[in-house]
Amino acid sequence: MKRRFPRYLLVPLIIALISIPAGFFYVNWNKSGDGAGLYSRDWQPEAIFAYWNPKDFYRSVDTVVGEFTGKQCVECHQAVTPGVVNDWSKSRHATPANGQPAVFCSDCHGSNHQDLHLPTPDVCGNCHDKQHREFVAEKRYGFPSHSLAMERALDAKHFADKPKAEVTACLQCHSVASKCDSCHTRHLFSAAEARRPEACITCHSGPPHPDDETYFNSKHGQLYLAEGQNWDWSKALVKGNYPAPTCAYCHMDAGKHQVAGKSIWKFGIKQVNPLTSGNEVRRKQWINLCADCHEKDWSAARLKEMDAERKAAWNKLYKAEGILKSLRSDNLLFPSANQRPPYAMDSKDSVFQYEHIGFFEGQASAFYNVSAIERDYFEMWYFNNLTAYKGSAHGDISFVNKGHEAMDRSLETIEKKADRLRYIGDIEKNPEKRKDKKSNDENLWLKGEYTQFNRENN
Repeated sequence: MKRRFPRYLLVPLIIALISIPAGFFYVNWNKSGDGAGLYSRDWQPEAIFAYWNPKDFYRSVDTVVGEFTGKQCVECHQAVTPGVVNDWSKSRHATPANGQPAVFCSDCHGSNHQDLHLPTPDVCGNCHDKQHREFVAEKRYGFPSHSLAMERALDAKHFADKPKAEVTACLQCHSVASKCDSCHTRHLFSAAEARRPEACITCHSGPPHPDDETYFNSKHGQLYLAEGQNWDWSKALVKGNYPAPTCAYCHMDAGKHQVAGKSIWKFGIKQVNPLTSGNEVRRKQWINLCADCHEKDWSAARLKEMDAERKAAWNKLYKAEGILKSLRSDNLLFPSANQRPPYAMDSKDSVFQYEHIGFFEGQASAFYNVSAIERDYFEMWYFNNLTAYKGSAHGDISFVNKGHEAMDRSLETIEKKADRLRYIGDIEKNPEKRKDKKSNDENLWLKGEYTQFNRENN
């Protein structure tokens, strides 16, 4: 007997056949605007974006016409941009080893002056294939990683929602994904320069990632500050070449252009199981690296100390998060999601409009009007927590203590504010007890100078 295709599967199959290509079309359509990323139709780039994201935004100048050889480029730019030529002249591009031909301007920028381009990692990869493949391979580890940094910025809702003056500076660091001169400054492109901590702390600094302060406060950083000017930075990042480790020595050991591969705690903003099979492999990699200078047992003990610090931190964070989620379920956060401007790119009447609490959701508190207690939690999670984590990871106990003391203070503040909100909520339910009344004017947060400016200048 011949079997028939079940009719009850026909409708879901038709819906799938229509919705899948429609979904791809919608995403591609969204990416085809004047901007870039998932919300390219909702914002326009500033002129400086051409240098931070050249693949999407750079357009060649039209003031010079013609095609030129590399030597002709150098002759002209000696007068136009002498500093650029001076740096290039000192670089290995100008005087390669082993009798290789020089790498001229035209090799990186093109020879047609009406169709010039800035070198992207793909362009650099034409010669530096190994480094490029390692860099691109970071993507498989997800966020955070250098190779996904630009995508992470452009695909964030707040990037498209906020005025460009507020988010433009983000791309200065996130451009590490779209051009190699974030680490190897043009046009010298010196590996020795990129090995120094200063090449990294240009971006890795500030409240969410105090890598600079925690490193320089550690014994490793103190040795660098005292002696680093006399080290030979032309040496490879391998055992015996440096008296103390630097950012690149630990995170790019042996010069590997992949810094996401050994991450155990994923930047410290998300709790993970440190004992998964993948993390066990990473732990061994870290212990072997630290064994360049320390005993393996000592190195393993330091990792366990970091695990204990993370466990203590997340116990505090989850306690605070639980308080906020309880307040949210009882409608005691004020202003509520319906009383303040909606989350980025959302409608005021969105079905999913609610207070953002917890991992990733909580990052909304950095950019949008929220209640005071939510902002307290954000700073506890994103600033104080990461202060402790970076201190632990870089061997600076002073920052571990500083971060946990700040988290304790934040938790105490959150608990006190939560008690106050519950007290006010009780008064609202019992008019006879009411002595003061919180405002019900929803326009208090929906209108105002900043909110109006934001609405008009997205």
